[in-house]
Amino acid sequence: MDFNGYDKSFGLTDKVSLITGGAAGIGRAISTLFAEKGAKLVLADLNPAIAKIAQEICPDASRVETVTADLTSTADRERVVEAAINRFGRIDILVNNAGIVLLDDALTLSEEYWDKTMAVNLRAPFFLAQRVAREMVKTGGGRIVNLASQAGVIALDKHAAYCAGKAAIISMTKVLALEWARYNIQTNAISPTVVLTELGRKAWAGEVGEAMKKKIPNGRFAYPEEIAGCALFLASGAAAMINGENLVIDGGYTIQ
Repeated sequence: MDFNGYDKSFGLTDKVSLITGGAAGIGRAISTLFAEKGAKLVLADLNPAIAKIAQEICPDASRVETVTADLTSTADRERVVEAAINRFGRIDILVNNAGIVLLDDALTLSEEYWDKTMAVNLRAPFFLAQRVAREMVKTGGGRIVNLASQAGVIALDKHAAYCAGKAAIISMTKVLALEWARYNIQTNAISPTVVLTELGRKAWAGEVGEAMKKKIPNGRFAYPEEIAGCALFLASGAAAMINGENLVIDGGYTIQ
């Protein structure tokens, strides 16, 4: 499709946005910003309190649908998509945000940790994207934003499974972008450095965090709102010509 301009306020009025892991951290920040920009939200999360949290994110209940779901389950992914279609009739934007971090030395990393990491961080995002893309094809296109990581392009100690899964997300994003552009579906990835979510603050507190910040030219970690801003850009009309890219948000860590 040709370029038809874009809303310079980066509005998402009535855009149906399916966001996974929307109850906390980066997912909540993205959900909050999208709500402020007028989007209709479908929030999927393992947290059974997601409906209550959604009221805090967007008090306008007419614009919000929530589903408590385990996205590693085919049946649960189908429930999420059906909930979106039944409520709003379409899905314009998918943000594959939900993920886990299970760390161990490569010499002792268990098959359980490896398999669970791949199930949540790679298998679920792919098959959810596949299912949502089938709906987007019917309605003329859409945007998919996959949350990858700085760990997908560099090595981090004790992150063998996590790094492998996020690197695969980046490669997967490129293939989906190539195959689905003909349907007016743009697929991109975001790769943040350490983000100061509640879990991020705990994991990178003290000396380990200070050592990591010394490797970042900007000298600090990212905030969830900064990742949300990039997700908004990629979901907006301004990014119509951006496809298959991996937007690294790392304060310069990977330029060295």
